[in-house]
Amino acid sequence: MNLREKGVLFLSSGGFIGNIPFAPGTFGALLGLPLCFLLSKVDGWVSIPLLLIFVAMAVWVCSKAQQLIQENDPGCIVIDEISGMMLSLVGLPFNPISAAAGFVIFRLLDIFKPFPIRAVERKFSGGMGIVLDDLAAGIITNIILRVAFF
Repeated sequence: MNLREKGVLFLSSGGFIGNIPFAPGTFGALLGLPLCFLLSKVDGWVSIPLLLIFVAMAVWVCSKAQQLIQENDPGCIVIDEISGMMLSLVGLPFNPISAAAGFVIFRLLDIFKPFPIRAVERKFSGGMGIVLDDLAAGIITNIILRVAFF
């Protein structure tokens, strides 16, 4: 395995946190919280492009990691949970209540995949499919939080 492939596996697993044998997605979402905090400290017009760049990178990394691992949406890939968690809280005030509520709502949506999240997961494949269902959960979480807080 070359350095690039090792880098892809490192990034896709959130610094190998996805290799934790139980609840890797939960740990991946937790890893997204510090990035949410950092995004909350920049202007909204800066946070959105940064999030879009991160998501584009996540799709590419997931595609490459899936090819290397040769499994469909392997559990060790958690960069999709990181992306979804970031989208869950983007544009919202970052505080203990929003972080905890966002984390719980996002994880419940990601685990149970109600409509339309499961439909998104089934419609797309590869890196796009790995990331898009988490982004759908992130969008719904963000909307729920906005309604609850405002």
